[in-house]
Amino acid sequence: MITKSDLETIDKSEMYKIYDIWPEIAKKSYEFEWELFKCQEIDHIVFAGMGGSGSIGDIFSSILSKTKLHVSVVKGYVLPKTVDKNSLVIVTSVSGNTIEALSILNQAKNLDCNIIVFSSGGKIEKFCESNNIEYRKIKQFVSPRASTVSFIYSMLKILKSILPIDKIEIIESIENLEKLSFQISSNNLTDSNQAIKFAQEILDTPLIYYPWGLQAAAIRFKNSLQENAKMHAIVEDVVEASHNGIVAWENKSKIIPILLQGYDDNTKTKERWEIFKIYFENSKINYKEIKSIKGGILSKLIHLMYLLDYISIYKAVLSKTDPTPVKSIDFIKSRLGK
Repeated sequence: MITKSDLETIDKSEMYKIYDIWPEIAKKSYEFEWELFKCQEIDHIVFAGMGGSGSIGDIFSSILSKTKLHVSVVKGYVLPKTVDKNSLVIVTSVSGNTIEALSILNQAKNLDCNIIVFSSGGKIEKFCESNNIEYRKIKQFVSPRASTVSFIYSMLKILKSILPIDKIEIIESIENLEKLSFQISSNNLTDSNQAIKFAQEILDTPLIYYPWGLQAAAIRFKNSLQENAKMHAIVEDVVEASHNGIVAWENKSKIIPILLQGYDDNTKTKERWEIFKIYFENSKINYKEIKSIKGGILSKLIHLMYLLDYISIYKAVLSKTDPTPVKSIDFIKSRLGK
């Protein structure tokens, strides 16, 4: 079992302490008296960002998937050609120095569209000031991925006139975070901590299967395992995998399937999960299950993200890996800057 001493010794930047107070950060971020952003006649929203900032776009895309708004998520350098006067381009860069985000901003400022930008400062803040672009500065905690919750709940407040999300669902999601914190935070380093137990069971490369609607949580889990635990991870849509990926299991491999299931998945998707389980059991393939809580899509995604991020931190500590440094990313960024 992980001890407090293990956390303090291995997690040198104390990322775990930020996760311990995620519910508090979420609540304070939402209750803060932000200057609200307003615009009219929006039918298309573009969320642009990379890494931890990009996962924010994934989450909002899932939240808005059943609304009349058309949503695009851009993780790269180029805006969709469909951006026009009825579009809102939302650029997020927690660090404030992401070159892809700056590229998107350069394009958007020359178009007849609405723009708002979120960062903790950096080059992006200066760019917005120089070009008179709507900008909100949000605090960063340790790393972009650890800061996700502060950005999400600040954005929920700032964009509340645009995002059709009931306040009651936002409050519910924070309350669910508080409940989960008692179970999985570093204040409960016991056998009852499901995040630690799950981390202990990831002994091979995880292949994360997800249903439609929970893609954001699956991608976030993959990213967190890669960045925090420095391990390979794969994601696949469970329905699409039924037409291709499942065949790979006919050969033995050092991969463990993780079934990321929604409380109220579509009936046909639930049927698919059961078939996958039977297949794995008949093939003597060990698999793991993670299920979302009951509630709205925001509650499901935030609850899952909190649990899965903690799993990745505990997995890092179990493998004696400091979750904060990302030397490979720093190497790429340094070469891009030349």
